Amino acid sequence: MIEKKIYEFNAVDVDEPNLYENYFPYTEIPKIKFNGKTIDMDIPEEIWITDTTFRDGQQSMSAFTVEQISRLFDYLHQIDNGTGLIRTSEFFLYSEKDRQAVYKCMEKGYDFPKITSWIRANANDFELVKSMGIKETGLLMSCSDYHIFKKLKLNRSSCMEKYLGIIKQALEQGILPRCHLEDITRADFYGFVLPLIKNIQELGKEAGVQIKIRLCDTLGLGVPYQGVDLPRSIPEMIQEIKNQGGVPSEALEWHGHNDYHNVVTNATTAWLYGAAAVNTTIFGIGERTGNCPLEGMLVEYCQLKDDKKINLTMINELRDFFENEFNYFIDVKRPFVGDDFNMTKAGVHADGIMKYEAIYNSFDTKKILNRPVVIKVNQASGLAGIAAWINNYCSFVEDDKVGKKDPLVLKIKTWVDEQYERGRTTSISDEELAAFLGRHK
Repeated sequence: MIEKKIYEFNAVDVDEPNLYENYFPYTEIPKIKFNGKTIDMDIPEEIWITDTTFRDGQQSMSAFTVEQISRLFDYLHQIDNGTGLIRTSEFFLYSEKDRQAVYKCMEKGYDFPKITSWIRANANDFELVKSMGIKETGLLMSCSDYHIFKKLKLNRSSCMEKYLGIIKQALEQGILPRCHLEDITRADFYGFVLPLIKNIQELGKEAGVQIKIRLCDTLGLGVPYQGVDLPRSIPEMIQEIKNQGGVPSEALEWHGHNDYHNVVTNATTAWLYGAAAVNTTIFGIGERTGNCPLEGMLVEYCQLKDDKKINLTMINELRDFFENEFNYFIDVKRPFVGDDFNMTKAGVHADGIMKYEAIYNSFDTKKILNRPVVIKVNQASGLAGIAAWINNYCSFVEDDKVGKKDPLVLKIKTWVDEQYERGRTTSISDEELAAFLGRHK
């Protein structure tokens, strides 16, 4: 039994839940309210990525097998390449299959990602974490009045007492809690979130540990802009948690969803204003519109920090595995991993690429991602596009390259035009062009 304790910081109880209906009128699109505050950036010296593919991500897909989890864990390790950038990976422990997957990944002996868990807050699950030798676990702590009043049927004080009692249970078992503050971007920050965080900090001090706080933007309602009211302001939220709550950057982790197309920008904003960790899944799999995509944050990291040791070429192999193993469709326009992300069909772009690749390719995608520039031919490619396709497909270097006036290019252009005059609507495939090339060389 947990001894009841009067905690130093109290929730502000209210008779009716504060649903912030002026920001979230349910029959309208949510509103952004501005207050004019300016927040200084405070990017930590060290930032990193955490992974929840096997917990939050897997919930949105058919269950992974033990072998599939093992292979995906290998890919995370290979991309990290010993840097510790992909610091942790989070697992369920509910079923025997979940536990087998954890044991199989533990047997690999990797330093990174480290294995953490996510459990229900009960004595059996705490014992399970301890018996498996996992040192850290996530605990769900819903923060908004939507959850406290409407789902849990509690008031704020009793809800806070419940959460703090759970944390004490974990600490008594020698387990480091990671507190998942669910729906924080619709929660009463000063009336519940900040008092809860301050009490969590006190419990950590008593136990001699730094408890981690995961800021969960459950519906993707956080915004990155300056001068926005809480609870939607990511810059102000993180600043207040650090300054008023006393939580250091290394204990702050952002967990976002993509409901409003902001998931990568919001995660980067969390880094910029003081959170050391951002939570991701492979290719952003997850509930509704998904979690923050791992590949997006790897590229964001490379833009913020100079670290050339991570192995980004493995993302391409991971994509092939994911599509083949799970029959998973990756949007062809998806940055960095989609088939078309560095493809051009426009003749004017192809002409620029043919003259100097960097004109229409912002970095060396072949070297960094093992994804060479792709040229496709269609009705808009023109002579330049066809010449660029030949040079690209045949891997011609400077002296071997064909130009727009090459007789072969003119022949192919005439044939392509005939295709579309007959009503064709699809791009010309590489196989068709290669066959034509072979016949007319």
